[in-house]
Amino acid sequence: MMRARLYRLIYSFVWWFIIPLALLRLWWRGRKEPGYRQHIPERLGFYGSLQKQRRLSSPAYIWVHAVSVGETRAAEPLVNMLLAKYPQHTILLTHMTATGRATGQALFGASSRVVQSFLPYDTGWMVGRFLRHFAPCLCVLMETEVWPNLIAQCVRYRLPVTLVNARLSERSLRRGKKFATLMTEAAKGITCVGAQTVDDAQRMRQLGASNVTITGNLKFDVAPTEALVRTGAALRQQIGARPVLLCASTREGEEVLILAQLGKLDQHPLQNPLLIIVPRHPQRFDEVAKLIASNSLKMMRRSAMDDSALSAEVKVMLGDSMGEMFAYFGLANVAFIGGSLLPLGGQNLIEACAVGTPVLIGPYTFNFAAVTEQAIAAGAALSVSDAANMIDTAGRLLANDSALQMMGTKASEFARLHRGATERTVALLAALI
Repeated sequence: MMRARLYRLIYSFVWWFIIPLALLRLWWRGRKEPGYRQHIPERLGFYGSLQKQRRLSSPAYIWVHAVSVGETRAAEPLVNMLLAKYPQHTILLTHMTATGRATGQALFGASSRVVQSFLPYDTGWMVGRFLRHFAPCLCVLMETEVWPNLIAQCVRYRLPVTLVNARLSERSLRRGKKFATLMTEAAKGITCVGAQTVDDAQRMRQLGASNVTITGNLKFDVAPTEALVRTGAALRQQIGARPVLLCASTREGEEVLILAQLGKLDQHPLQNPLLIIVPRHPQRFDEVAKLIASNSLKMMRRSAMDDSALSAEVKVMLGDSMGEMFAYFGLANVAFIGGSLLPLGGQNLIEACAVGTPVLIGPYTFNFAAVTEQAIAAGAALSVSDAANMIDTAGRLLANDSALQMMGTKASEFARLHRGATERTVALLAALI
């Protein structure tokens, strides 16, 4: 115990040392993403802008922490079910990224029972201020957010801590074991864990967590809104009958590889195929636009589109919009999931499967290994070795309507069979609220 406290003291000292650098980085990122220059006091544990609201309403907060876009989208069915089941409570939704907060605003901005804030940096003093201000009745951490001081402060204030939709790769487990004293204490402070898979559950136990239950993946319960369905249908009408390959959530270095191989699509009997690229990070939109232009490809930015038909001369659409991924998946004939051509760990393929879109995914999927393997085994997805293989495989699928239809059906069935994680997670939390 004393050793763990000493390590946490050193960890806290490091945080205090890097906070000025972290604030400078926020200001620097704010050049392209203004959200990073907003609400900065919240990151330091000051909540004056929220004080009046809390004093007037005095809500009982269920605190859900969703660090960024992916976690916030995954939290959507959970937040909605908690709002319905506990009408006397308010959801406190916290984030670490500006895009995560923007996603939360888009999903829940119309609800008076969802309050958003940035989570403070992980020092005991700042987290303590946060807990005293909001006084939540339960802490719900999404996926991988095990922070030593946050959990220690929750234990100090006798606040139950849950980790839901929990996933832990072998790589992350090895990294955690390098700081075993610090991370084991944090894991032991978690009241209960709802893991995505058997492997995730086993790794969480190895890290030191107890009371681990397998609840499944919340993302299988995320469904597109009617507005996104309409948006996808409208975009599809503008595109016309052209076959569409979507490259979703691409990361730095991948677009170069994809564009270099794009000519391979012409080797298949396709009618003027369209490539849609949606970069994972919005600050890269302009960079990717320049890259497309440097390849002498006629491009249209989603942000510049009106209601007219897309010109047949356009070879690439840049998906430079936020919150429309379901619309892109819905209109695509085939979707490649980015972050997987390079050793970045991949992104989640569930949203594509949920709307019945066949999936291609590269060799690097260690962040989502279990669900990727399951999708491939179910026939909902195909693994590709590199960009050339991805483009060639996409071309063969786009030229084969029966194969596309079969994969799409299997994708929908795969998603349907894995739904229900939200109900299991809420049942896990019920005893603590």
